[in-house]
Amino acid sequence: MSKILIGRYVPGNSLVYKMDPRGKLLATIFFILIIFLANNPVTYAIVTIYSLLAVAATKLKPRVFWDGVKPMIWLIFFTSVLQLFFTVGGTVYWQWAFLAISSYGIENAVFIFIRFTVIILISTVMTVTTMPLEIADAMEWLLTPLKLFKVPVDKIALVMSIALRFVPTLFDETVKIMNAQRSRGADFNDGGLIKRAKAITPLLVPLFISSLETALDLSTAMESRGYRGDAGRTKYRILRWSKYDLYNLGYFASLIILLIIFRTA
Repeated sequence: MSKILIGRYVPGNSLVYKMDPRGKLLATIFFILIIFLANNPVTYAIVTIYSLLAVAATKLKPRVFWDGVKPMIWLIFFTSVLQLFFTVGGTVYWQWAFLAISSYGIENAVFIFIRFTVIILISTVMTVTTMPLEIADAMEWLLTPLKLFKVPVDKIALVMSIALRFVPTLFDETVKIMNAQRSRGADFNDGGLIKRAKAITPLLVPLFISSLETALDLSTAMESRGYRGDAGRTKYRILRWSKYDLYNLGYFASLIILLIIFRTA
């Protein structure tokens, strides 16, 4: 659990780190949307190559990204298996009752596996190369038009930044509580799903109390400093577009062109 990468920033100095967080956030959202343009082996190969290029551009160790994919690999595999047995079409190789393995099912299962893996890889590129506060600033910038409709964008950005900041802390605290429970003889690894779920239940109370204490300490610290989110606060970190964001733009422009060219009607 300590290796979960949600909200974790890995320091580095590659060109991906020098890109504007707004550009990286838009690129991540855009990539997740345009991946649905892929509909044949060639376009999925293009998407896979582009995602691996993005991973390579971070100059981080491949294990960092494996740690990001690993917690979700069984969920992705399970989803792909469902597609394998419940998708009908093409040549049928095996069938029993409502279950069947067909050529269309195999192809669809592979596509689903690639699609979810690539989405997690690209999301990991975004989270490990961008500090949580920068992500929150980028989200606030994206939500700025909502101020016209009296939406409290500042408060929403504050909540998101606090949530992103404390996700790793929450995981670390969970690991500490699990280790403390193990020292008292608790076993979280053996037994079936129900037994494991029952073993995790004693973690919830101390974890909830610890989270509540952290939230109270944080609110006390903010109040003592006179924090007011709607008071026209200025920014310590000024976001600026740079030449590196042009690389990001060219990267996605070429990806879209290739997907349109090789996409089957």
